[in-house]
Parts: sequence; C-alpha cells; structure tokens
Amino acid sequence: MPSSIFKWISLAMVAVFLSGCGSLTVLDPQGPVAEQQSNLIWLSIWFMIFIVLVVFVLLTIMLVKYRDRGNNDNYDPSIEGSHKLEFVWTIIPIVIVTILSIPTVITIYSLEEAPEIEEVDAQQEPLVIHATSANWKWIFSYPEEGIETINYINIPVDRPVLFKLTSADSMASFWVPQLGGQKYSMSGMETELFLAATEVGQYEGRNANFTGEGFAEQRFTVNAQTDDAFNEWVEDTQENAPSLSEDEYVHLMVPGHAEEMTFSSTHLEFVNHAYDATYSLEKRAELGYEAHSPHSREGKAFDLPVLSQPINTDKTYEVELDDE
Repeated sequence: MPSSIFKWISLAMVAVFLSGCGSLTVLDPQGPVAEQQSNLIWLSIWFMIFIVLVVFVLLTIMLVKYRDRGNNDNYDPSIEGSHKLEFVWTIIPIVIVTILSIPTVITIYSLEEAPEIEEVDAQQEPLVIHATSANWKWIFSYPEEGIETINYINIPVDRPVLFKLTSADSMASFWVPQLGGQKYSMSGMETELFLAATEVGQYEGRNANFTGEGFAEQRFTVNAQTDDAFNEWVEDTQENAPSLSEDEYVHLMVPGHAEEMTFSSTHLEFVNHAYDATYSLEKRAELGYEAHSPHSREGKAFDLPVLSQPINTDKTYEVELDDE
C-alpha cells in the first residue's frame, strides 16, 4: 500500500512539473532507442525523488530535535566543527553523480550502435535515410531505394533506421519523441542517428532547435508500417512518382513551407549538403531571394511560400514594395 501511494505521488509531481510540455510522448516509447532513454529518465526521476524525500526527512528531524527549548545554559557556539560530517556531505554528492553517470554513459554508448529488436529472430541491416533540414521543411532521401519525400517518411517496423542528418542552411534538430532523442543537423557536415519503431503507427517529428519565424511549422510525420506495406509503397513510388529535377529542388531551398511530396529520385544525385554548405545560398540568389529581417518593410512584404507538388519552377522571390 505505501509503495502504491508513493508511486502515485511521484507521478503527480512529474505531471505538475511537465504539464506545460503538452502530452508526455517522451515517456511513451514506441521503439528500443526511446525505451532506453525513457528508462534512464525514469531512473533519474525516482532517484531524485528519493534524495528529496531524504533531505526533507532530515530537515524535519533537525527542526524537531534541535529546536530552541529555552534552556541554552550549556550552549557553546565556539565549536570547530565535525570532520566526519564534512567528509560525509562531500562524499554524498560524488556518490549521487556516480550513480547517475554510470547508466547514462552506458546508454549513450549503446545508442551509437544500431538497436537490437527483441521481437525478431534475425536482425536486419539498417534502412538508410538522409534527412536534410531546410528552412522550414524536412527533405528525406532513400538512396538505396531512389526515393525522396518532403515532410514525411515511411519506415518498416522492427528494423533499425540510420538517419544521416545534415542541413541546407541553419542548424536544426531532428526529433521524433516516441522513437528517440534529438540530434543536430548542420550544413557542411553529417551526423548519424539510429532509431527504430516496434509498433505500427504514426509518430510526429519536428525541429527542436529554434531557427526563425517558420520554426513552429517545421514538422514531419513518421509512418511505421509492416514490411509488406513498406515494400509495396517503395514499388509504387518507384513506378508512379515523378522524378525530382534540380530546377524543382532549388525552390525547396527558399525559406518557407511545403506540403507533403513524393519523388522517384533524390537530390543526392546533384548535391549533398554535407559536402556543399553554400549550395542553398547560391540557389536562393539565383531565384532573386534576399534575406530580410521579418520586422523590416521588405520582411513584412515577403510572404513565406508554401510549395506543393508539382513545384512551379517559374516562380521568383523578389520583394516588391508599394510606394508610400
């Protein structure tokens, strides 16, 4: 009974402190990576709650046992102190940090490798997806399948996915809370992140690093499918989706938003932003786009484009101001 009460009290405390964060998707893992991170979070929460309770118990004991009783004749404030107590309260924080550090370091190193799926007998090779952030959209490339998608991805369940992250412009952060933690994407370099889903479903992902006025809408959807459904989607896309030309792709470099799109070829055929950090800036200039403060006259006059498929390759992005 006491353990049950303690559990509900701790959960209520967590809910109060995290109520401003919306639904607790971080603590609802749907894959082995997110599960390891969730377990680490819960370990830290329980351990810190234990420490807080110990501190409050000791505080209560001190207040009651050593309260002023009105008889201070034998009280001598000129004392040196206790070397034993000083040693104890120096060692305790070291022990606390050590207890939290060991599982944290083990988990960090574990997540740098492809996760093992317990539900399957034979482990599969990771599915490779290049994820490129571009203000304010996500571009996903399947190099082995020859497919590119905008603002959504399909992945098979019970198979590791290796995301190769880079950026066409500002530094973003790739995050799918129910599948795993975030990792930064930066232009001119490539970072790697392993994720996996063990349940069929739809999971929301987003940019977790503030990158300007369109940041709040830089979201994407992860569709976790069965192997058969995923393979069927790959075959259908390869046969029926239009190919992606560079003339279309350069419009995705202009800051703005985009609807979901699907192509039967990838931009990796003509550029990889991990090795060409200035590509987007050069192409924006060719399209007449100039960066302006959103508070300037030019910035207020510029409407963020919302691209849809097929992409209009004749569009330009000069800002025209009305004469005052």
